Amino acid sequence: MRGPRLAVDVGSVRVGLASCDPDGLIATPVDTLLRDTVRPGRGKLPTDLARIVIEVRQRGAAAVYVGLPRHLSGLEGASSASARGYAVALAQAVAPVEVWLVDERLSTVTAHQALHASGRSGRHHRQVIDQAAAVVILQAALDAERATGLRSGERVELAPGAPDLRRIAHDLHDGTEGRGDE
Repeated sequence: MRGPRLAVDVGSVRVGLASCDPDGLIATPVDTLLRDTVRPGRGKLPTDLARIVIEVRQRGAAAVYVGLPRHLSGLEGASSASARGYAVALAQAVAPVEVWLVDERLSTVTAHQALHASGRSGRHHRQVIDQAAAVVILQAALDAERATGLRSGERVELAPGAPDLRRIAHDLHDGTEGRGDE
């Protein structure tokens, strides 16, 4: 499997973003975005989703992994429902690029440990913890891909009749979004 992949760590306040090389060897941090929880006007994507769409297009991403938070027991909670909804909206915006949900249990704990081991003080973790968690999510997915030869996780399927956000995403990438050219 070739092509860059992206990973998204969805939080209630911030969204972490990570990417990898075309061979899928090493995951690296990209950015931490503020979560846009306000429903945008008709014909517009939330700013965090719009930024991810731009990254997907510019990097020529082959797939996007979205972290699915679960309790240690494996059960899903409110955060899982939020991540699933985010993944569906993202899948609608980046189609035909596939979006996959992957188990992200302990990704934030692992990210905190990695940041601490790298010498970053705990008070500076907040600025980068979400993108560090996205790196952990992506690296785990890449490792699973190499081990199995298959994409990792649960593919996000679009429901028949789901809104087609590709036009908005295309206009955004072309720089025409928001100009009233539609």
